[in-house]
Amino acid sequence: MTEILEGVQWFFENVAFVPLNALRKLELNSWFAANGLNWLFIIVGMVAFVYWMTQLKKFNENNEEDRDVMAHSFLGRRY
Repeated sequence: MTEILEGVQWFFENVAFVPLNALRKLELNSWFAANGLNWLFIIVGMVAFVYWMTQLKKFNENNEEDRDVMAHSFLGRRY
């Protein structure tokens, strides 16, 4: 059992966390380069948000959405 746990430890220390260790060393030289992946995620999120809002605006202008309060059956029954 100990060998299995030591094998898991070796895998994570020597294989899985190598990119994270490289980022940690890179941060000492350049904060912006070390956080480049975070900047990429932020940019992708902003682009997706703008795209989503333009699609919502397009559907809103075409009046394709049912805006009735009870438009969905799980919201309740109409009397």
